[in-house]
Amino acid sequence: MNILLANDDGIQAIGLRALYFALKEAGHDVHVVAPVTEQSAVGHAVTLALPLRVKEFKENGFVGQGVYGTPVDCVKLGLSTLLDEKPDLVLSGINAGANVGVDILYSGTVSAATEGALMEIPSMAVSMDNFNPVDLSGQARFCAELLPKIPWSELPRKRVLNLNFPDCPIEEAKEMVLCPHTRASYDDVYDTRQDPRGRPYYWLSGAIPPSRISPDRDRALLTQGHITLTPLHFDFTDRESLETLEHTIS
Repeated sequence: MNILLANDDGIQAIGLRALYFALKEAGHDVHVVAPVTEQSAVGHAVTLALPLRVKEFKENGFVGQGVYGTPVDCVKLGLSTLLDEKPDLVLSGINAGANVGVDILYSGTVSAATEGALMEIPSMAVSMDNFNPVDLSGQARFCAELLPKIPWSELPRKRVLNLNFPDCPIEEAKEMVLCPHTRASYDDVYDTRQDPRGRPYYWLSGAIPPSRISPDRDRALLTQGHITLTPLHFDFTDRESLETLEHTIS
């Protein structure tokens, strides 16, 4: 396959580098267009008021193009300008930190894949349920082995596959489960601190309360040690409310 590889952790992130080498070893043509700096949780942001600059990265067998912009900038610029031909797949990751539930809206990783899907290219986002992974080579090989098993041509248009790995070595992970994403949201907590001059600043944390997590959805299955795969689409129309409104205000 001819693959456009992006992410939101930056072009030097270990997850992207692991995927790059695993995909190359599997015989794929890989074109990296990824942010120069970390862009976690920027969602589907697009740069409009500033120019985009590109830096070439060539080191230790790795070749890629770093963009001073967002993950979506990278995919847009890659598909429209930097790549010589349309890729067969847009692959985004491996992200440090799971992307489940509402993370899907926040995630630059998922948004990069979503941009590929919106441009009618099969797309996948890949994440690991650990914010500080040290070795993702096993997860990367799993991805490379999974790609040819997916019936890409049979999937509906403008879909994203969202793959998440549990926080354990790949050899200890339980089997992959196809599942919906959790609908539970976070309880946000802002830690209040003081800078050296005594002025307050705030640092976001928080978690999804376990009582809200459905056992058959991605968050719970990841915690149990399963690899999860969730197909996503982005038709935001609320059909139920549309029908209600048609009966009340039409």
